[in-house]
Amino acid sequence: MSSNESGERSGQGASSARRGGAPSGRSASEPGRGRLTRARVLAAAVALVDRAGMPALTMRRLATDLGVEPMALYRYAASKDALLTGMIEAFYAEVNERLGPVPPDVDWRAEVHRIAAVFCAVADTHPAMLPLVIARPLSVPLARRPTSMLQLNERLLVLIGRGGFDGAEALWIYRALVGWILGYLLVDKRQIVDNPDEPEPLLRLGLHRLPAAEYPRLRALAPLLADHDAPAELAAGLDILLDALTAGH
Repeated sequence: MSSNESGERSGQGASSARRGGAPSGRSASEPGRGRLTRARVLAAAVALVDRAGMPALTMRRLATDLGVEPMALYRYAASKDALLTGMIEAFYAEVNERLGPVPPDVDWRAEVHRIAAVFCAVADTHPAMLPLVIARPLSVPLARRPTSMLQLNERLLVLIGRGGFDGAEALWIYRALVGWILGYLLVDKRQIVDNPDEPEPLLRLGLHRLPAAEYPRLRALAPLLADHDAPAELAAGLDILLDALTAGH
């Protein structure tokens, strides 16, 4: 939490106490805005980041979007860190919801492909969240990561088990698959377009600024970097990886 947000919280907490704990201004259940819930707070935070990027996310701006005072949010997210963790939970919950139950007789490799495709689709919906979703859980012990994330991890391990792999071999395959899916999407979604209105790929990506003599390959790849089929590339790489990981089994 920033120093501004900390001051905002403490100052409003004192003023609320003088009023017997009731926040001033618009109520969390103001007509037309709906009742404030944790799910609604997280959804609004995700929508704000989708619309304006991660740097725009503050408790004050989120409260404005929800039509409440910032202090009202702390009942549902005790801090900015807790809010970010909740957003990761919401991201994985969306993946799980789109996936639905595991079909009982599904081919395990086909289902791994479906997981990758759905994860890619959710990342397309929330591209600004992807660095948060990938990097932040790495600083948290496995058992304390969001439940929705652990559920997807368990789903993938169960599928690998259906393929006849267990123990260290299953964990090796799991890590390789997760590394490929997350790594590919992180690289793909973090390509910043220099000039979105420019039709020429070299200019749109800003690669024209690189000296041609020093970066001939990067410049030559501009059309492919600017326009490619990410789901197809992700799936093709997944097949190569699965073939190599399961060879001889």
